[in-house]
Amino acid sequence: MRVSKKYFGLLDIVSDDMDQTEIVAEITSLKCRINEMDRLQLAPVGKTIKAELRPYQLHGFQWMQTLDALQWGGLLADDMGLGKTLQTIVFLDFVKKKKTGLPSLVICPVSLLFNWESEIKKFAPHLKFKIYHGIDRSLEGINLKKQDLVLSSYGTVRSDVELFAEMEWEYIILDESQAIKNPDSMVAKAVGQLRSKNRLALSGTPIQNNTFDLYSQFHFLNKGLLGSRNFFKEEFSNSIDKNQDQDRSEQLRKLIHPFMLRRTKELVAKDLPTKTEIELWCDMPDEQRQVYDKFRDFYKQSLLEKIDEVGMGSAGFLILEGLLRLRQICDSPKLLKDSKYNNIAGVKVEELLRELEENLVGKKVLVFSQFTEMLDIIEKELLTRKKKFVRLDGSTPTKKRQLIVGEFQDDQSIEIFLISLKAGGVGLNLTAAEYVFLVDPWWNPAAEQQAIDRTHRIGQTKKVFAYKMLCRNSVEERILALQQKKSSMAKGLISEDTAMFKTLKKEDVAFLFS
Repeated sequence: MRVSKKYFGLLDIVSDDMDQTEIVAEITSLKCRINEMDRLQLAPVGKTIKAELRPYQLHGFQWMQTLDALQWGGLLADDMGLGKTLQTIVFLDFVKKKKTGLPSLVICPVSLLFNWESEIKKFAPHLKFKIYHGIDRSLEGINLKKQDLVLSSYGTVRSDVELFAEMEWEYIILDESQAIKNPDSMVAKAVGQLRSKNRLALSGTPIQNNTFDLYSQFHFLNKGLLGSRNFFKEEFSNSIDKNQDQDRSEQLRKLIHPFMLRRTKELVAKDLPTKTEIELWCDMPDEQRQVYDKFRDFYKQSLLEKIDEVGMGSAGFLILEGLLRLRQICDSPKLLKDSKYNNIAGVKVEELLRELEENLVGKKVLVFSQFTEMLDIIEKELLTRKKKFVRLDGSTPTKKRQLIVGEFQDDQSIEIFLISLKAGGVGLNLTAAEYVFLVDPWWNPAAEQQAIDRTHRIGQTKKVFAYKMLCRNSVEERILALQQKKSSMAKGLISEDTAMFKTLKKEDVAFLFS
């Protein structure tokens, strides 16, 4: 039987029963190379790198070198704010010295293009790079053999996949690699067509919804490692997410362990100031409560009837609709976009403004919401009170984002930064802030941590306080209770959240809408 060397982690489990001494010796050698990098002869950080790496960052650089020597792809899954970009830039400097004549390709969300540009210029100004993005993008007249790397976005690669597929790259690096978690998406199919000598992925949240999120990312990195899609879904994803199978979770952890490096702030950034997370409870006033109860009763009755008729799977869309409406009402009934609710105040806006005016004057504050309409309401109130603020959401042009971030970081008179969770959850360095408000928490604590990590990251010198705004006796309180009740199997693989929605039962739905 022929087995890929990538499976050495699983073969190690049965090595005691093997009589092939050469194979056992090779497995032991591979284990040593991955687990004892500090004993190997690895290249030091390049002298032209303008940064002093922390010990864990040096370890990450050495890990990348080891995978490079073995020609294996890897996923750097460090917590947000621990310097994944810096570690990768140092590694790209190492790749440059191999002088293969091939550039590397970095693919990232649009919002991170300026972050990569800024960090390359800061830490490795000798690296030659080209940004390929925008309406007027072109590679004409550019000698790629003289470039060390090309920066582009997922959307651009998807649109111009034929152009990218014609080229051969030294490395393809996916930043925020959870962008390809759906193997059927156009972007996952596009990056799958690209050719390179090796591949890397970076993500603080490789598991966002469920264990299956890992499949497409590792299929990109080391094709075949996790078997076919159906095999992985049946043997691992369903067993772990639906059946809470601890043995399968441990098997998967061992399978991917050599190819994924995961460090948390608590483990490696001992010098980082403390982070305090606080639940800020709000009591809805009578008018808001009446609107909430009306919608809750309607959806509860409709949903339980629907589940009895067609089952949980077919009722999923209605469940999401009901949860969305109740969460909007918790923020403000005005989000329902019905004129009869326009004059009903939302308690969260009042509480947020009270905190800003009474307790946080002179402090830098980040305010996150998943609903841009909620940011509109808060913005209107801040304008009325003549408070200086900046705002970033999905409509903010890419080139303007860096200016807004710089304005907030450097201008002491701007104390408030309004940010949509989707647009600002990744890639922003906002260490000037020390207070974070999450106006509307949701299922996925990983997304919340991304938001908090905009300020609780390397470079922060102050203690960080994060407030999670929750309405009492509401769906938000129920969601928090379910999060605590349902243990996340993904924590055995990587400390992130799984999609609790997919594990819901009828009694859970009744509880959420109670």
